[in-house]
Amino acid sequence: MLEPCHRSKDRDRGFTLIEVLVALFIVSLTLISGMKASSTLSQSAERSQSSFLAQLCTDNFLTNLRLSAQLPGVGEQDVFCAEASHAMTVHVQVSVTPNPSFRRLDVQVFEKNWPILKVSTVVGQ
Repeated sequence: MLEPCHRSKDRDRGFTLIEVLVALFIVSLTLISGMKASSTLSQSAERSQSSFLAQLCTDNFLTNLRLSAQLPGVGEQDVFCAEASHAMTVHVQVSVTPNPSFRRLDVQVFEKNWPILKVSTVVGQ
């Protein structure tokens, strides 16, 4: 009768292959979900930074326009903007309004041909 007890002690010493595989599977799922969460946070931070820099480009363009104290000419133009080593293009479309003292501006900022920000405003004399 002592032998079966002795054998059961030998079997309780380690983990079975299935238990090890299940543990590895659980750890791998946890690591994969952690990597996805970290990737999502990184992409969100990058989008936020691009949006902020695009807003700076737009603000700089509109401020320069207002400081010139002249109405912009009707038409379209592209202006290069470099903020924090990000090369962006500011596309400006100027159109007339019912009041000849004002112009409507549609400003759209692109980074690598991807639209980031669009702002519409009215400027006057």
